[in-house]
Amino acid sequence: MSRLIIQGGHPISGTFTPLGNKNAVLPMLAACVLTDQPVRLTNVPMIQDVRVMLDLLAALGVDVQTGEHEVTLCAKGIRTTELDPDLCKRVRGSILFAGPLTARHGSAVLYPPGGDVIGRRRLDTHFDGLEALGIDVESDALFRLQRRALRGAELILDEASVTATENILMAAVLAEGTTTIYNAACEPHVQDLGGLLQAMGAKIKGLGTNYITIEGVDSLQGADYAVQPDHIEIGSFAVAAAITGGSLQIPCGNAVPAIKVINRTFRKLGLPTTLNDDVLTVSATPLEIQADIGLAIPKVEDGPWPAFPSDMMSVAIVLATQSEGTVLFFEKMFESRMYFVDQLIAMGARIVQCDPHRIVIAGSSALQRAHMATPDIRAGMALLNAALCAQGESVIDNAQMIDRGYERIDERLRALGAHITREDRHE
Repeated sequence: MSRLIIQGGHPISGTFTPLGNKNAVLPMLAACVLTDQPVRLTNVPMIQDVRVMLDLLAALGVDVQTGEHEVTLCAKGIRTTELDPDLCKRVRGSILFAGPLTARHGSAVLYPPGGDVIGRRRLDTHFDGLEALGIDVESDALFRLQRRALRGAELILDEASVTATENILMAAVLAEGTTTIYNAACEPHVQDLGGLLQAMGAKIKGLGTNYITIEGVDSLQGADYAVQPDHIEIGSFAVAAAITGGSLQIPCGNAVPAIKVINRTFRKLGLPTTLNDDVLTVSATPLEIQADIGLAIPKVEDGPWPAFPSDMMSVAIVLATQSEGTVLFFEKMFESRMYFVDQLIAMGARIVQCDPHRIVIAGSSALQRAHMATPDIRAGMALLNAALCAQGESVIDNAQMIDRGYERIDERLRALGAHITREDRHE
């Protein structure tokens, strides 16, 4: 167990270099089992979820070589297709082995995945799509998958699920014939996974849209691929700078299109940023929520891409507490995403929680120090941001939850001016 101790009130300033997209690298790691040739990934964030995925791969018999922010994987010597049940419980991404492991190796045994408790996260769309491609699925206390003849199919997903789209995509690349996916997820991380599969020899059209076409191939090859920068991490650090009165420059690389989507909501919440070439700049400026036409109270709501991402909602809520004005947040995707706001209220934030999905924030509020515990990755980053701008010393327990999504968060914030230390506690 770890805790973070934060002395608030110190500006976050300087240049911040983001690492690879967490939500892209997890399916990329699973995709390595689609070939017996080496797959090398660079710009890999060495976060806890990545380390668990690497342990899962090693337990399957994949040769795993790690370097500084890079991994080389070779699945030539896979000795089992049953995943380790204890490791499955530790990461949501374990479900991403269902499609690629079964498609190439004929079968898979998976156990219910772990991950953040932010609401119900259905698996129906995954298995419905895989069954349509020719994979039998049995589920009780675990999931048993068996490949029949793998053939392309026309699929209409009942929800634009990111991980279901990724699972189906990784199976379809080896299916005979053509697969079409309607209502596919088109988030940046889905596009990045598709880019890796194309580098491995897959034939995919429509990435970045909700209609994807895959022409199956007999086999895939190895590849060398750089994971795109994480737009959620970029947005999280941009907010940290804004609410502490700092100035930050962030090179975004090929994540610029994703940052443009996030910037729409940042402007509504009073955070102006500039984007020159691929560098995002956050400057110290008073924050003021922008009313809708007619001085109506604005609304921030998440949804499938290119709507504002659910993973940014928690941090955006903290931004709104420090911006002058009133705003409604409507979390549509996960019914437990907002359960952390009671800790912000205890710090002095003026928030009314209407129901599990909606809150009204009246800012700005001077936040006070608090002793908190983080329930999930994104709430953890939000509470950390709140502590950075609060008066006095705050403590965040269960900090290893933040480590699942942000590498060396305390060290990287310290380099930007934060007064933050970590204590590891052995119980």
